[in-house]
Amino acid sequence: MARPKPWEVGGELWAVIEPLLPKVERRARHPGRKRHPDRLVSQGILFVLRTGIAWEHLPQRLGFGSGMTCRRRLAEWTEAGVWTSPTQLIPFLQAVPPVRGKRGRPRRRPDVVLGDRGYDQDKYRRPVRDLGVKPLMARRGTEHGSGLGAQRWLAERTFAHLHWFRHLCIRWEIPDDIHAAFLTLGCTHLVETSALTPKGTERRCVRLPGLP
Repeated sequence: MARPKPWEVGGELWAVIEPLLPKVERRARHPGRKRHPDRLVSQGILFVLRTGIAWEHLPQRLGFGSGMTCRRRLAEWTEAGVWTSPTQLIPFLQAVPPVRGKRGRPRRRPDVVLGDRGYDQDKYRRPVRDLGVKPLMARRGTEHGSGLGAQRWLAERTFAHLHWFRHLCIRWEIPDDIHAAFLTLGCTHLVETSALTPKGTERRCVRLPGLP
């Protein structure tokens, strides 16, 4: 079996992404051109992220749509809060797939969720506890030294892995929100493809992305 390309969105990854994307209904009157499938467009976005090419150089033969279509769709999803909104916390946890390769019942939840001060609200902690996950959120207005920094090495290693995505090293985007969307998408792709998980271990902890 051929190894999947880094920009291909497999079934498991798409099952996580699809519920987070806004639904766009086609107009009954004057529907215009049919909207390019979100899954193909997401692969075009990942292709640009991975290779570092400019939007207008996205090869049409790949079938991902034009570079401008992918760019507009990324901006649309960013404006809808797909990448940075903490309201996606619970859907994110519920979308964690079973961890395979272990005897017994597959795990579907991490033991702990680490979050920065952007998640310091009871309306986020309570639903997390209801799922049987322990929330460790830094408190606002307190001095640093909560102990969450012990996980800092994971973030540093993530920065090294993010250098695989050339579009983050060579910045073509002027708007900060689009660049931030690329950064979040790169982190999501790394976690889903288990690039940050050593072989033979379980994903026992989930670290939430920081908020601006």
